[in-house]
Amino acid sequence: MSVALLLLLAAGPDVWTYWVQPCTAEVAKESGCEAGDPQLGEWALEAWQHAAGELISVKPAANEEAARLRIYWASGQSQLYGEARPIVVNGVRGAQVFVLPGIAKAGEDTLMRDTVVDLTCLHESGHGLGLAHTRQFADIMYSFQYGGDIGEYFGRYRRLLMKREDIRQHSGMSSADREALLLLYGK
Repeated sequence: MSVALLLLLAAGPDVWTYWVQPCTAEVAKESGCEAGDPQLGEWALEAWQHAAGELISVKPAANEEAARLRIYWASGQSQLYGEARPIVVNGVRGAQVFVLPGIAKAGEDTLMRDTVVDLTCLHESGHGLGLAHTRQFADIMYSFQYGGDIGEYFGRYRRLLMKREDIRQHSGMSSADREALLLLYGK
């Protein structure tokens, strides 16, 4: 093991405190969020922590202002699914993540809607953690600016799910996403 990695591990993981906006009736009216959407945001953050092993730790913040990662349910007229904006919290890098749950209209298939919201939370929080877009369709950090079949992008993940809780078992990340995260955080 390299000296740099040993020093990094001895210092402990990079702690990312988070806050996920509750989906109140008022927020739901504006954004189209649903009561279970905050849980999807938390699961996305847990997936990044799991992928990073000992290198990062995600923990709920005491309040919104103390959170390095903040997930908000947004409304919008654009075709974007979400956006991440950098912020500084207590002198360290953080991000505001905006997810547009109202764009995830999936008719009768609630698991497809949850798929779109979950993968958007995962993608945008990946930006928050410092990951860039990729050109690889298999990656969660893939950008639709490079083309690709949007329906299939979400559909291939949806086909892995039998019930909502299956989202926790299938992160939606590729091995390249995991490698990029590990490289970013020092392994």
